Formats: sequence, structure tokens, C-alpha cells
Amino acid sequence: MSAGAFEGQYVWHPAADDRELASACVDVRAGRYWSAREVLRDARDDFGLRAHRSLVLASEAADSDLTERWLTEEPGPEAALLWARVAVLRAARAADDNDRRAIALDRIATAACERAAEMAPHDPTPWTALLGLAHLHQARDPAPRGLLTAPPGPWYLFARILRLDPWHREAHHRFLAFFFTRNGGSANAAWDVAAFLGQRAPASSALRLLPLVTLAEGHGPASPLADRVWEEPQWRTTALSVYQYWFPHAATYRFTPVLDLAYLAHALFMAGRAFEARAVLTAMGPYASRMPWSLFGDPETHLTRARRHCGLPVPGAP
Repeated sequence: MSAGAFEGQYVWHPAADDRELASACVDVRAGRYWSAREVLRDARDDFGLRAHRSLVLASEAADSDLTERWLTEEPGPEAALLWARVAVLRAARAADDNDRRAIALDRIATAACERAAEMAPHDPTPWTALLGLAHLHQARDPAPRGLLTAPPGPWYLFARILRLDPWHREAHHRFLAFFFTRNGGSANAAWDVAAFLGQRAPASSALRLLPLVTLAEGHGPASPLADRVWEEPQWRTTALSVYQYWFPHAATYRFTPVLDLAYLAHALFMAGRAFEARAVLTAMGPYASRMPWSLFGDPETHLTRARRHCGLPVPGAP
């Protein structure tokens, strides 16, 4: 990971400092898929990178016919994966917009994920993509032992992914999101699942951030002293533990893990740990993510506030 120095402006693109991915995104927007094929092929043995790259590329390709053309002209596991990602994005958008095509698009996306999984049986990414539609499928599998609320959900699909990659980052985040209230879940279930998943992850894993992600997701700005909750010993200890055990590993990633760093920086800042927050924000360089800052209003405003408080340069400063 080499985020680079802050030069006065934020870079919001999710490719961050993955130069090959950023170049492939430019090609995808121009209607070319060759570089997308190469960056996905390069990540065949790195499931975290493959998940990240395929998701970013799908966001660029979803409004064009590029994946359909690619799958027709050069069918293969990379083409099938990107098609699955795009199909899931389209189905989710249609459902959110109450589009009459939502049911048909959901069926197409499910079939696309299954096809991609058949072409690359050791790759958890197609099944992870399918988790993005779990709230539409209303999965009600029984929860394993160890959860106080025993919330039903897509446990069987999640278990299938974990057999391929036990600590798959995106799968854990998508699975947890199924239980968020915005997806029809409940606050108690989300807390239960976040604690269960976070505690079973290695101390050096970014998955230890899951309880802090849930804390941000459930933030209610109208509640009295809502912004002070991160100062409670439980959450300060959680943030400092992630800082101590995971943050040093962030430098070994092939790309800057901007979103995880953002959640950690935000939690440390809100907990009043400016020294540690400054280190995390510095590691992010110019790269920024809208989450979790957007949960509190304009993301740039809140990120700038945190950087300024930590004594770091901000956009527009002389």
C-alpha cells in the first residue's frame, strides 16, 4: 500500500491507489473490456482483491452493454464474474426504485451468479455478490448456536462462502448488512451478528471493525449526546484494539483499504483519540470514502473536520 501525500484535494474514486484498476475503469467507461479481464485475472488467487476489483468495475459497467458483449465475444470466468456483479447491481437498483422489472432482473442476477460460480468453483466472489440480494430473497435459515437473538437469515449461503474463504471481507459486510434496519432487520439482531462475527475473527483482521460499522449504521443524530457514544469505554477499547492489531497490517495490502481505514479513523476521532486518528488519516493519503462520514451529513465536511482537528491539511487551506 502506498497512498501518497495529500496534495490539497480528496480522491473519492473507489479504485484509490490501485493503478491497474483505475486504468481498467477508464477503459470500461470507453467500452473496452481487455484491461478489466487482465486485472481480474491477476487477482484470481487473491479473493479480497478480486472482490474489490470486480465490484468497482461493475459500478463502472452497470449502465452499458459492455458485460453482455464481453460474455458473448470472450466467455470465461472473468467475463462471467463481471456480468454477475453487474446483474446484481441492476437488480438491487430496480428493487430500490420499485421498478416493475425487479423480479425478472433478480432472476437474471441469481442465474448469472450461479453461472460465474460454476466457471470458477473455488472463487467465493460470485456467491458474495449474491449476498447483495439476500434481503430481497428474505432468506430465513436458522442461526447457529451462540447468538442471543438467534436471527434467521442467509446463513447457508454465508457458510458456503466461508468454506471457500473464512475471512472474506466483503462477504462479512454484506451478511451483516442483511440484519440492518434499512434492510428489514432489527438493531438487536445487527448488534448480535456484529459481535458474533467480530469476536470470531483474528485480532489482526479488519473484520474486528464490524461492531464499529454497526455503531455508525445505527447512529441517531437526534438522540441526546449521540456523538458521545464513541467515547464509551467499550467502543474506545474496540477502536484502539483494531488500531493496535490490524492497522499495522494495512500497509501490506496491494491497495489502500480506504473504507476500513475510514471507519477506524472515524471511530478514533469520535472517541477523542486524535493521535491515533491522525496516523490512520495520514495512511489514507488523499483517498476518501463517503462512508462512514456521510451518515453524519455531507461526507467532505465531516472528513475535513476530522482532519483539521488532527492537525492535517484540508482542501482549500492555504
